[in-house]
Amino acid sequence: MARIAVIGAGMGAMAAAARLAVTGHRVAVYERTETYGGAVRRFERDGFGFDTGPGLLPLPAVYRDLFLKTGKEPLEACVELVQVDPSARHVFVDGTEVLLPNASRAGVVAALDEALGTGTGDRWGDFLVRAREAWDRTRRPLLEEPLWPNWQVLAEREPYPAVPHKRLLRTRRAGTLAEVGAWELRDPRLIALLESHALAYGLDPRETPASAAVLPYLEHAFGTWYVRGGIRELARAVYERCVARKVEFSFGAEVVGVLEKDGRAAGLELADGSVTEADFVVAGVTPGVLDRLVRETAVRGADEVAPQRGTASRMTVLLALRGSRPEGTAHRTVVHTQDRESELGALSGAAPGMAAQPTVTVLRPDDPELVPDLGHEAITLSSVVPAQPDWGWAEREVFDRHAENLIAVAERAVPGLRDRLLWHEVRTPADVAEATGAEGGAVPAPTLAAGDGHLLHPSNSTAIPGLFRVGGWSHPGGGLPHAGMSGTLVAGLIVEGPEFRGSQ
Repeated sequence: MARIAVIGAGMGAMAAAARLAVTGHRVAVYERTETYGGAVRRFERDGFGFDTGPGLLPLPAVYRDLFLKTGKEPLEACVELVQVDPSARHVFVDGTEVLLPNASRAGVVAALDEALGTGTGDRWGDFLVRAREAWDRTRRPLLEEPLWPNWQVLAEREPYPAVPHKRLLRTRRAGTLAEVGAWELRDPRLIALLESHALAYGLDPRETPASAAVLPYLEHAFGTWYVRGGIRELARAVYERCVARKVEFSFGAEVVGVLEKDGRAAGLELADGSVTEADFVVAGVTPGVLDRLVRETAVRGADEVAPQRGTASRMTVLLALRGSRPEGTAHRTVVHTQDRESELGALSGAAPGMAAQPTVTVLRPDDPELVPDLGHEAITLSSVVPAQPDWGWAEREVFDRHAENLIAVAERAVPGLRDRLLWHEVRTPADVAEATGAEGGAVPAPTLAAGDGHLLHPSNSTAIPGLFRVGGWSHPGGGLPHAGMSGTLVAGLIVEGPEFRGSQ
């Protein structure tokens, strides 16, 4: 039985802790804040409740597997999962709208044809077929296996089988998501639908590899799910599973150093001066934080992936409304930007500040647990904004003004919104930074192939024996499913050793 010290109580870290504990190891988690879950938090006021991190759960099989492997009670016995249908409502710049059914290719094709015109559904359906091929080619190496030592193969090869496109008498294949949209989808509304999946992580589709086609495919193939009571309930369930497996938690325990002995990780030093010994250390922190914790020792080998530096964060506006949620309301509505170039310029840093009319996601859960009574509604607005490590221009007043922009955009999807508004609460990148420790409140993107490896994440193992990375800033990247998968990989590497190659 090994002693394992885990830094941080994010979703990936807790997933690893539960899996390690059930194999007989003694696991202790040290979290600098006063609660678990990382970015998966909740805000409550006046009987209203809101998720301040992710609001929906894609690929729930990751957490079903976690609960299956760590105890007798399955996931559905610990939380209530609800399949969201329609998966999303999209409001485009020209005023057209479409409701996309959940996990139904035929239904999506029919809905697009009806809303956007004959032929649009077939073009999107053909794109999903190619996206599935990219998914099949990359699923195991990018999600289910530790990062290959020869990861450059994943960086150089574009798995998306783009349709050849003739331009200036030359035949080309799409290398970026923007080229996929322009050359294969052609309709500006389909392009907006495609690019919204990259924008959700602050990725510029003009620079994001075509392999990002797996993001809309993942949602299409595995559906979109909601946890009754909010996604915070999923974090609670994972925490309680850890406790049931005898994982020890220390909250308000800031780690200031990783101890080394005989060339391997040997424990942690805490801010209060205490020291805890360990046979293995699992770090659920950002690359920059881990660099500081190991001090002068190199944590990354010369041939490893360079840490991905987050440039995008998330701003959330929580709305408490009088009046009940109208029957038939879509759980999720994406209101697309009316100024694509301005939005992309703000995210890329080419234009200072934030776009006046960004793409806004509106979440309107049908959940009595989130409101004081059925005569009220809780709505969450979210938009991607630049991460700001120095907060140079990001004074609170700037975000308060930007919140008004988000509310104005949301009025395109929620008529009479301002007349119903009781109060609103603004959550900024500073709140993300406080919850996660990520510099500037940056939010990690999922790992993607191609693009010279810019969207790969550092491997779960490190150059220091006994020290492992877990969570969204390590392989296989950000997002709830990916965080859970990172916990699976780290547990496998510790239990089975370097020869571990993932589940078969």
